[in-house]
Amino acid sequence: MAIVVIGGHSRNVGKTSVVAGLIAKLPSYNWTAFKLTQFGHGRCSLNGKPCQCATADHAWAITEEKDTCGKSDSSRFLTAGAKHSFWVRTAQGQLAKAMPAIQRRLDATENAILESNSILKFIQPDLYISVLDPSNEDFKNSAQQFLGRADAIILHRTGDHTPQWPGISLESIPDRPVFMVDPPRYVSDEIVEFVAGRLNAAPSVVRFA
Repeated sequence: MAIVVIGGHSRNVGKTSVVAGLIAKLPSYNWTAFKLTQFGHGRCSLNGKPCQCATADHAWAITEEKDTCGKSDSSRFLTAGAKHSFWVRTAQGQLAKAMPAIQRRLDATENAILESNSILKFIQPDLYISVLDPSNEDFKNSAQQFLGRADAIILHRTGDHTPQWPGISLESIPDRPVFMVDPPRYVSDEIVEFVAGRLNAAPSVVRFA
């Protein structure tokens, strides 16, 4: 079993497209995909809508996607070829409460690919890739926390290839491969070859941090 985690420094940088692209390009892995979303105060983890029901039974929720024709990210994973696709929603800081349920689903998978940064607090994947867009100045704390653990970087090609994030530099991880991409094409042949090569060399065990 292989576990791949795709993270990124902000919203709308192509994380979902990378996950879907890898699922489509590596169908023999029979992927189970996970989309992890955390909501702030005042939003229900069951549906993401505003509410005042911050009770214990609303700390997290997991839904298996069944719609292969929908527009949701979890539906895109199925359309790309995932065998199963789950949407995990938790309140901010409550991911730990959902981990036993996530672990049970991971145990039942052939190979798993997860879109998340925060999941790295709880598992040690075989491969972690971070997606970065230099034109987007936002940089999540979770992405900054785990940037040093990235096995590779997918970097948007821009006119100025030098990211402008105060206090954050790719020079801190000099030995990691950096793959330049031109959206909307997020997954190049080189990225697919890198992922396949790393997974073929990875031990087939689930490792939890």
